[in-house]
Amino acid sequence: MKTLENFINGEFVLGSNKQSFDNINPINGSLICKVSEASERDVDLAVSAARSALAGPWGKMKLAERSQMLYAVAAEIKRRFDEFLDAEVADTGKPVSLASHIDIPRGAANFEIFADIVKNVPGEYFEMPTPDGTGAINYSIRVPKGVIGVICPWNLPLLLMTWKVGPALACGNTVIVKPSEETPSTATLLGEVMNAVGVPKGVYNVIHGFGPGSAGEFLTKHPGVDAITFTGETGTGEAIMANASKGVRPVSLELGGKNAGLVFADCDIDAAIDGIGRAAFANCGQVCLGTERVYVERTIFDEFVGKLKSYAENLKLGAPQDKSTNLGPLISKEHQQKVLRYYEKAREDGAAVITGGGIPQMPEELSKGSWIQPTIWTGLAEKSAVMSEEIFGPCAHLTPFDEEDEAIRLANDTPYGLATTLWTTNLSRAHRVASQIDVGICWINSWFLRDLRTAFGGMKNSGIGREGGVHSLEFYTELRNVCVKL
Repeated sequence: MKTLENFINGEFVLGSNKQSFDNINPINGSLICKVSEASERDVDLAVSAARSALAGPWGKMKLAERSQMLYAVAAEIKRRFDEFLDAEVADTGKPVSLASHIDIPRGAANFEIFADIVKNVPGEYFEMPTPDGTGAINYSIRVPKGVIGVICPWNLPLLLMTWKVGPALACGNTVIVKPSEETPSTATLLGEVMNAVGVPKGVYNVIHGFGPGSAGEFLTKHPGVDAITFTGETGTGEAIMANASKGVRPVSLELGGKNAGLVFADCDIDAAIDGIGRAAFANCGQVCLGTERVYVERTIFDEFVGKLKSYAENLKLGAPQDKSTNLGPLISKEHQQKVLRYYEKAREDGAAVITGGGIPQMPEELSKGSWIQPTIWTGLAEKSAVMSEEIFGPCAHLTPFDEEDEAIRLANDTPYGLATTLWTTNLSRAHRVASQIDVGICWINSWFLRDLRTAFGGMKNSGIGREGGVHSLEFYTELRNVCVKL
């Protein structure tokens, strides 16, 4: 049985505590491989390697050379596209059609885009008078923050990991990646890529394990880690923030959401059905930007419910390699049970189940996988847990509204503030409503349309900081002012 090893200082190594855990395929419950768990000593070694690389060849490398190396990383990911695709599909169970279109291409693009951006960021320059009349000049330079702890989620493992590693390396930092225990493969495979293109040892490190009492806690508490970036659920973000407070280390947190969709009667209803359908069900609902609350203007409510029901019932669950499959399983049996508890809670609270609400009947070879039905409800009160807590499954509740102000109030009635999607052909309304929704990103007549140069992140309980373009550089660098007396 294959064992995935940790990647420390350019070498693949077993954890010093000799502990391992299972990597399970969510499609059929089979064992993909064993994964070596990093000990506290292993984390120490990774931090030491990362700090040595900062002081050594990586820290001395010119910006242009660093950028060329990141282009080479992207090219090598593309060359080994099928290997990354197979690893990602095995870990997540998502359809090949989705992973080949989104996960792997974006994983490579994240290195390319930040290799470009880091070369084109202006600094500051000011002239100032001095009492003796000679004057002084001030200019700014950006310097790396140091060793970055990168803690990644399991829903888009390669994409969201490289979304952090790409800019961190572009800015001259070194990284220690702790991938989710559910999806360890592509982060490990990236270690082979780093060696193949000549990235210096210690620049990119991977430690496997869990959170409390394991690699995640060891990493976030380590005083040799200068900053921590995390994407995941809010409770874990709070724990990471507490650990980072020791030593006053900065954090970038992209956390949970309970995102709303607003559908006005003047929308292109077929486009709205397609957009909300993807927002609710894509990646089996395991998308932080997904839509679990949908508010529809009353005059089109019944039509919208019927059409979204047809959309959900036409989704094809099945083996990821089947080209007709467009919905995979949940990530694990544990997560399946969590989502099912919310399905049961919806029934207890009086929801009308429009479609779904349980486990689908699957062929024998897939019957042990973590499958779940795409589900639509109506009729729940706003105070229901189903309406207020992030489920992270393929589900949506539909509620009618009558007035624009009512829709805005309902959308904002949540402790989260990550994303929303708004459907209307009225341009004035689109701008007016978008400016009043308390979220980090508002899509108008679209969903999951991302320009990587733009700011990405959440408000309220959905996170701290922004990623993307120059906004990532704000986190991964320190701005140093240099004052020169003339």
